[in-house]
Amino acid sequence: MKFHINKAKLSAIILSILMVTSIAMITTSVQPVQGQLAASQPVSGPLPAGVTPDISVPTLLFLSFRPSTIGVNQELLVNVWTNPALASNNRYFPDAFIITLTKPDGTKDVIKMDSEAATGAAWFSYYPNQVGNWTIKFDFLGTYFPAGQYYNGYVVTNSSGNLYGSAYYQPASTKEQALTVQQDFVASWPPTALPTDYWSYPIAMENRDWWPILGNYPATGYQGGGPMWDALYPNTNPCWSNIYNFIPWVQGPNSAHIVWKQQRGIAGIIGGPAGQEGLTSDPGNPSVVYAGRCYQTMTVQNNGVPTSCAVCYDLRTGTQYYAIPIAQGGVTPAYISYVDPVATTSGSPGEVGSVLAASSWTIELLTISSGYLIKVNPWTGAITGNYSISPLTTGTFYNQMGGGYVLSIQTIGTGASTHYQLINWTTRGTSTTLAARIISNTTYAMSSLPSFIDYSTGLGASVAEVMPYGLSARYGAIVLIYDLKTGTLLHNITTGSEAILYSLGGSGPADHGKFAFWTQHGNIMCYDMRTGRLAWAGEQTEYPWASSGFGAYNIQSAYGMIFYSTYAGVYAFNWTNGKIVWQYKSPSYANFESPYIENGTEIYPFRSNNVIADGKIYCWNVEHTESTPYARGWGVYCINVTTGEEIWKVSIDGDSGVGAIANGYMTFAANRDGTMYVFGKGQSATTVTTSPAVTTNGQTVLIQGTVLDQSPAQVGTPCVSKDSMQTQMEYIHKQHPIDGIWHNLTMTGVPVMLTAIGSDGTVIDIGTTTTSAYYGTFSEAWTPPKADTYQIIATFTGDDSYGSSNAATAVVIGPAPATPTPVVTSAPINAATTTDLMTYIVGVGIAIIIAIAIVGILILRKH
Repeated sequence: MKFHINKAKLSAIILSILMVTSIAMITTSVQPVQGQLAASQPVSGPLPAGVTPDISVPTLLFLSFRPSTIGVNQELLVNVWTNPALASNNRYFPDAFIITLTKPDGTKDVIKMDSEAATGAAWFSYYPNQVGNWTIKFDFLGTYFPAGQYYNGYVVTNSSGNLYGSAYYQPASTKEQALTVQQDFVASWPPTALPTDYWSYPIAMENRDWWPILGNYPATGYQGGGPMWDALYPNTNPCWSNIYNFIPWVQGPNSAHIVWKQQRGIAGIIGGPAGQEGLTSDPGNPSVVYAGRCYQTMTVQNNGVPTSCAVCYDLRTGTQYYAIPIAQGGVTPAYISYVDPVATTSGSPGEVGSVLAASSWTIELLTISSGYLIKVNPWTGAITGNYSISPLTTGTFYNQMGGGYVLSIQTIGTGASTHYQLINWTTRGTSTTLAARIISNTTYAMSSLPSFIDYSTGLGASVAEVMPYGLSARYGAIVLIYDLKTGTLLHNITTGSEAILYSLGGSGPADHGKFAFWTQHGNIMCYDMRTGRLAWAGEQTEYPWASSGFGAYNIQSAYGMIFYSTYAGVYAFNWTNGKIVWQYKSPSYANFESPYIENGTEIYPFRSNNVIADGKIYCWNVEHTESTPYARGWGVYCINVTTGEEIWKVSIDGDSGVGAIANGYMTFAANRDGTMYVFGKGQSATTVTTSPAVTTNGQTVLIQGTVLDQSPAQVGTPCVSKDSMQTQMEYIHKQHPIDGIWHNLTMTGVPVMLTAIGSDGTVIDIGTTTTSAYYGTFSEAWTPPKADTYQIIATFTGDDSYGSSNAATAVVIGPAPATPTPVVTSAPINAATTTDLMTYIVGVGIAIIIAIAIVGILILRKH
């Protein structure tokens, strides 16, 4: 037998009870039954002997299930209810519903259950385990309700209940209803493929299969889980482990195509007395991207005055939705909190059907700073909540299980009596005091959280330099590993010179129960945080620029690998053993543009805080301290996270670098020209005409048209192939030559499919042509096969850079003109005709005689 009663909702009940227990001050639990229970209580079955109810109610039963044909072990939803419904939320039918499922082999599953309060209904999920013909039958045993005061389904003896007379709901049964169970699953809604064309918000509710790509930025809202949180929330599962610049559940751009840009500061070459020197200006990146909307604090025009505002704009187009001056209360959110539904109970205790979802998932945009929790309406920017968290000032947001949780350290006392408390509190709800938000309050051993946290294990790590000879020399590292829940130091590890830190605070992720950091020897050292033992010493990187340790201050963790940017390129290391999985390097565009040499080739340095999403790593060229004039040819890159192969690059450069990634788009703050660029798929527009539009059969028709980019960054420019995108973007946005800086590049356009449809519906494939990358035009000569009126369709199917587009026109082919037939006529000879003819003959004869005479004279003169 395989069935369950309301399994999903039973899980919700358990989670709800646990959450209610731990967040008692935030949610209101169901009050206990007030007063004493009366001796006589509702009972299901035959009418008790000697009882005469005030009213005896005939009942009608209803049974519904879907689908009527189902696959073996597929979920069957069964609904049952009675008419008339109960008159009050204080009454329900206890153990009165009997549902019998008869299997093909004759065995039965009998399910007995309560009804919901008031509705007289119930439902459950069942999983039929035999192929064949089943039947389902619903029986109601009947229920007697004694007179009295009712509260929460029971008769009580004090005045808190509602007074009702006695009633008996009579037994009833339905007929057996047929259910067919087949071997194959029965499909639900057809699968919805992930979008490959241009799309925009809002997303239709039917497109459920799109959920894996509709995540938002930043990803802190996905963190949490692990043993540490099991003590606070037993039997709950983590939503996501800690992440280091890894954004799950989003798509990133597969092309160097720029959709739109906005200059936000004066930057670039100064000219004049400054010579080759230039200015930089950081345009910034959005702090949050939610539902295709970006949220950022920036200076914009407000009533004609440049004003610092909390701004919301469209990720795909840059269209501004609102700008609220900071001085007038504008707030830019820093986090996204995913608030899951809270289950609430109604009706009688123990009632199977009494658990209802109070709400659906909701999203809260919020910030935590300066002693306040502030929530922002994502549509209007209005502040929806402003709550003091005093005596705390800020905290670490991690949002486990939709709880919107924050970790804060409170310092209590002074001097020798100073001690610390780890306050775990929630952003959920509207409680106006911190006390009402606190989940737990634990004595903590430190004044701050560890620098590197692995939420999946509840462990943290910090690292510092060893300088045994005062400040004269670096010699090793001190690795400290803590219990994150208590702040207790678990391991204190002092390394030798084999692990000299690259940076003072260390560079490394805590993930997978391990802590890894970059050393000045150009490799990664990894410690097991549970045991405190060295897990592995990573493989040595390339000499001289990587092996000497030159690199970024940040390390990324995703897909079972560690990613690190060095002056010798970007590396991926295996989390298991520290082996190098791949190395990516970018050769210099020209000589004397980079001092970094690898095997005799100048390469560009990477010191970027890479961002990982959608199986790709996005990085950019940057140094610790750039010298001027700045190196030329630096840019932003997209690399395959598995193989290290380049997907695209373009020389848009700047220290600020990659910001948000969501919905297939990426923001990039280029401080060298003061512009924020957005990379991703744009819209295209196709046109088509025929010349001539009307002609005759057998004649050739010229089909012409264009395919143009409609992106705000370069409206009306030719669409080009992905391979030509770097050249096109650098030409349009960087003033590079259209054939590349060395004048050796040729761009290609995009393919256009041409189709003709005859008046009878016949489809003719005319062929595929390619547009000009320099003009966006295409042309194709076509000779129609017969006289007809044809619809001519030009289709660009789109690619990683552009959405699809098409256009149609018509050409009329008439019948060919008839070939003229020679007409011979005869007429009677009359006198006039004869005279004319004779005159003609005589004239011709005289001419011939004269010609002969002239020839004779010439011959004689020659002799």
